[in-house]
Amino acid sequence: MSIQIFQASTLYGAATLAAALDSGCFDAADRRILLVCNNAATPETTPALDEMPGFEQLRDRFDDVISYNETISPFHPGGWAPRQDDLVLWERHLRLTWGLGDDDVELAVESIQVNPSLALAQIFTGAPVTVYADGLMSYGPTRNKIDPLVGTRIDRLLHLDLVPGLTPLLLTEFGVEPELVPTSAFTKVLAELSATGEELPDIDEPALLLGQYLSALDILTADEEENLHVTMLKGAADLGHTRIVFKPHPTAPARFARTLEQEAAELGVGLTVLDTPVLAEVLYQRMRPALVVGCFSTALLTASALYGLPVARVGTETLLDRLTPYENSNRVPVTVVDALLPELSDKAAVAEQRQGLDVTALTALVRTVGFAMQPKIYPTLRKAAEQYLAAHLNQHTWRYFKRRRLTALALPGAVPAQLAFIPRNAAVRRVARRARSLKRATLG
Repeated sequence: MSIQIFQASTLYGAATLAAALDSGCFDAADRRILLVCNNAATPETTPALDEMPGFEQLRDRFDDVISYNETISPFHPGGWAPRQDDLVLWERHLRLTWGLGDDDVELAVESIQVNPSLALAQIFTGAPVTVYADGLMSYGPTRNKIDPLVGTRIDRLLHLDLVPGLTPLLLTEFGVEPELVPTSAFTKVLAELSATGEELPDIDEPALLLGQYLSALDILTADEEENLHVTMLKGAADLGHTRIVFKPHPTAPARFARTLEQEAAELGVGLTVLDTPVLAEVLYQRMRPALVVGCFSTALLTASALYGLPVARVGTETLLDRLTPYENSNRVPVTVVDALLPELSDKAAVAEQRQGLDVTALTALVRTVGFAMQPKIYPTLRKAAEQYLAAHLNQHTWRYFKRRRLTALALPGAVPAQLAFIPRNAAVRRVARRARSLKRATLG
């Protein structure tokens, strides 16, 4: 018998898998298992995807639904990995617990660079692996160097066409071919979910604000994130929107909403804060927003590319400056949104839905950022990165790079033009280090 195990942690990811199954992206199997992973910081207080409104519409694609959290309890899915010496024992345990017997297993997992996806691929050592991407990170580089014993078993990368014409960089170091999940199949699955959330307010064509809870990722402070939401609200009101809906991140604190309510009262606009955990795409179908505003949420691109809704971004330039280290995996999603979508404060660009870079220029930018993030994984991109930086590094594009990073990689832009005559050799670097040491000693 053949068994396919589909690992998912979000309803959006499960919907992506459903669309892939409906469109024949997977061969027939004797048994299909949806392995639910609740990766929330405190899974005990956060509903898993199979407990969320809309899951029942996806359930019939799978023969069984199994909780990974319950299987490895009391460990957390994102923090637990089997010891190398225990892999065989864990495979036996999972085969017994999940009733797999000695049947052939295929895996379809999310972010292969981290657990739980990596742990599953390591445990089932002989299983072929499909990676599916449900967001903008697929356009960026693989965030960590993957063990070849795992990487060489990855057959393909399934992804949504969120930026038409832009090809994912993820896993290309292993020659993995990207494969599109048909947009029509995905929107059809989302249409099945449109009736969920019966308690949703009946509001037509509001401005929809998307919260992401960036302070939980230590990208912004809580106060800065509150201010970001206020900026969204003020910007939407300034564009003439009087009906505004705020969709907070499911795990965000309630005080974010209270701050917005106070600001809305002062501005004299109607604000509705949603407390129903539904996909943004359900709101797109139910409310047909006149404008969708966010920071760098994938939902901005689904609004634009899949539903043709007007969109605007806020705060991306600040995030590009704040993301640390440079190889932070959020960098490419922020870069794509910043380079492609109009800024909320630019009224003309928002009104015209003026695109930023075309796909050719965006591809060159993303490949250059990807090389700067992971030069050891993608050394073949160096020449293209040097050419891009030499030709396109200017006051606007500097936001996507850091001088220290360019210096470390000996890329164009590393040294200010007025100092470009200084030779790049080990002797000069030794002298510079010695001079800095003497300066510190003197000042000390």
